[in-house]
Amino acid sequence: MITKEMGIIEIVEKYPQTVEVFQSYGMGCIGCMAARFENLEQGALAHGIDIDSLIKDLNSTVEK
Repeated sequence: MITKEMGIIEIVEKYPQTVEVFQSYGMGCIGCMAARFENLEQGALAHGIDIDSLIKDLNSTVEK
């Protein structure tokens, strides 16, 4: 299960299928230097994204 405390790169490395979800939210996290040290909540706040919606969509993708 993905949580807001998890690192962005940690999520993508563990669940590669989440890349499409990040991209759909306008988060090009893979190439972003900030993704190396930001957790999911910090990244979402920086992009003005609703964290609860993002986590829901990420976890839905992982559970498929």
